Amino acid sequence: MKQVYKLIFVLVAVCFLAVPSMAKSGLDPVRMIPAGFSALAEQVKPGVVNIQTVKTVQGGGRVYRHFFGQPFGRNQDPFNDFLAPFFNQQPQHRKEQSLGSGFIISDDGYIVTNNHVIKDADKIKVILHDNSEYDASIVGTDPMTDLALIKINASGLMPLKFGRSSETSVGSWVVAIGSPFGLEQTVTAGIVSAKGRIIGSGPYDDFIQTDASINPGNSGGPLLNLDGEVIGINTAIISSGQGIGFAIPSDLATGIIDQLTEQKSVSRGWLGVAIQDITKEMAEYYKIKEAKGVFVAKVYPGEPADDAGIKTGDVIVKINDRDIKNSRDLTLTVAQSGAGEKIKVILLRDGERKTIKVKLGKRPDQTPDSVQPGSGFDLFGMQLKQMTPDIANRLGYPESLTGLVVTDIKPDSQADATPIRQGDIIQEVNRKKVATLDQYQAYINEIKSGAIVQLLVRKGNSHIVIVTFRKP
Repeated sequence: MKQVYKLIFVLVAVCFLAVPSMAKSGLDPVRMIPAGFSALAEQVKPGVVNIQTVKTVQGGGRVYRHFFGQPFGRNQDPFNDFLAPFFNQQPQHRKEQSLGSGFIISDDGYIVTNNHVIKDADKIKVILHDNSEYDASIVGTDPMTDLALIKINASGLMPLKFGRSSETSVGSWVVAIGSPFGLEQTVTAGIVSAKGRIIGSGPYDDFIQTDASINPGNSGGPLLNLDGEVIGINTAIISSGQGIGFAIPSDLATGIIDQLTEQKSVSRGWLGVAIQDITKEMAEYYKIKEAKGVFVAKVYPGEPADDAGIKTGDVIVKINDRDIKNSRDLTLTVAQSGAGEKIKVILLRDGERKTIKVKLGKRPDQTPDSVQPGSGFDLFGMQLKQMTPDIANRLGYPESLTGLVVTDIKPDSQADATPIRQGDIIQEVNRKKVATLDQYQAYINEIKSGAIVQLLVRKGNSHIVIVTFRKP
């Protein structure tokens, strides 16, 4: 009997040793490495395509000039006079080929890829997994997100399905399929390294970062979860870093693709405000309890926000049912809504919560100009000039805008050590609006020596900062 007990004890001990360490912390044990990706690869390969393009490039191009422009270096070629007729005459235009990837989204031939893969192409050829070839036409493109929709005349194709990128967690296994360096149907695997990456490619950056190998030629191919669903479109790599690739999340792509399918173009919503994230200093200045939401730095006259009653200084905290935590949240939320669509904006104004309905419109372009210097420096080392309608027009502001324009900054002054720069506009001193130089000087005179002075400063046409000085 004792031997039986010993055997049971040994078996129980072995079972405990076999349980992953995560089980001790109350987490469900997981299989860290999938058994393999072969079944998934076979399942989705029919939906992945290779894309080859031919485009006409004007001039000889950088490579042509490098090899043929001056083969012996500038002013160092003893045979220049003799060789010039052969090497220095560049062709007026030349043909350039490029490779990329894509994936089928309908059985009748609609294919998603990157805009940069097919941009300016004279001819687009699509090669399927069985090596059959088709000429493709462009249905629509969206350069802002680098997405494109093309079509081939085919039927009975095997499309891939989209998954929800929002439901994909950091650390999840993903598979990338494409044609790196022209090697068709290459399968690589890795994990989601991060989400919501901003890499400076445009205003709608919201990339999935992955360590699944992505190389030139992978562009436009799918990033798949283990269910074979597309959760991203492979788009970019960091040339100086290994194992760092970026994909457009499916949640952003699907709405754009739907618009391209239906109307061959993308219509984005425009609220008509300049916005910025709320800093700790701004939260204190405006007495906002939590530094959450987006600060409205400017409301453009005659635009949707202005028509609806949104004001400068409002803090937008929610649009429809989506919480707005930062500027990117607002930009993406509004962009995913079409022009003409009505949205519900929830904001804070003087500590009170308000709900405003806005009908979205289209975005205009505005570029600030420069101003001429004024005269004299203040206590903090700023040279100021009173705003006039003429200056406001040249800066791209409405003529009714008031404040003081910073025209110069004294080196090594208090102002020189702050973010204030020429062209910025001072609009408040310790929460008091300032419209003239006399007002500004009067407010400064009221403040005791050694006390804190806070200025509300508009930078350019779309940014507000709170700058703190100590009065000498």
